[in-house]
Amino acid sequence: MCKTALLFAGQGAQVIGMGKDLAQCHPTAQALFDHANTVLGYDLQRICFQGPEPKLTQTEHAQPAIYLVGWIALQLLCERLPSLQFHAAAGLSLGEFTALAAAGVFGFEDGLRLVRQRGLAMQQACEQTRGSMAAIIGLDEAPTREICAEVGVVLANLNCPGQIVISGATDLIQRACDLALAKGAKKALPLPVAGAYHSPLMAGAQAKLAEALARVTLGSPTVPVISNVAAEPHGAPDRIAASLVQQVTSTVRWESTIRHLISQGFTRFIELGPGKALTGFLRRIDRTAQAFNVADIPSLEATLQALQEALAC
Repeated sequence: MCKTALLFAGQGAQVIGMGKDLAQCHPTAQALFDHANTVLGYDLQRICFQGPEPKLTQTEHAQPAIYLVGWIALQLLCERLPSLQFHAAAGLSLGEFTALAAAGVFGFEDGLRLVRQRGLAMQQACEQTRGSMAAIIGLDEAPTREICAEVGVVLANLNCPGQIVISGATDLIQRACDLALAKGAKKALPLPVAGAYHSPLMAGAQAKLAEALARVTLGSPTVPVISNVAAEPHGAPDRIAASLVQQVTSTVRWESTIRHLISQGFTRFIELGPGKALTGFLRRIDRTAQAFNVADIPSLEATLQALQEALAC
């Protein structure tokens, strides 16, 4: 049996127009946009479709927007291909919430409210600190970790071989980039983000997220959901909540997450939500894995065709 894992996009995948063609072509998608507007109390659909880009990029809007489009992509895939089964899920940072919703840990509405509150709390933490992030390309983890320790920043994302993201105070990030280049990195690129995500500078957001999670009843996942923090399946509901709070300041161990799934026999991965970043990471981790994505109508149709052919075999 071919084991299938769902992968959900994280913050940074947002793009103006995300989900628009899905809503235009599928009543289910439009209904979910309408429902999200009602749940949140503002026009998230308009921000997704029209921007402006600075508004969509704001953490408080980007997080529910990406969660919503990832959820819509999953619903349309299952609606068009009812025979599809998935056996695990994972999501990059914010995407971990969509993965947990897909596994039934909480409902769509609760997840939407949670990521909205998470986004607001992280936006406030960004405004109270002076932090930034940078992508270090072409340098291994060990020397990058040494640079972080020397300068006083942290590893934020271990995405795939040759791509690591660091996070911390803005002036220190520039020093770390200069040092990485001196040690042989191919590139050290500051990222256009509002703050130092997945670093101690985000600690101010943790209590508010914990409060939001305490108001939601969490269930046990119907399939394994891999934790960003541990790169292993989540455990009991109370531990899920604790891990999600910890995740705000911890390293996202994405490469280890994918390697864990591969070690468990997963060979088919479907990325859901805007962009194809996770598919790109997967290709760099294991080129033999089957990779599909659903972000818009063309990718939905291509993935449906490929899966229908695979399931017919």
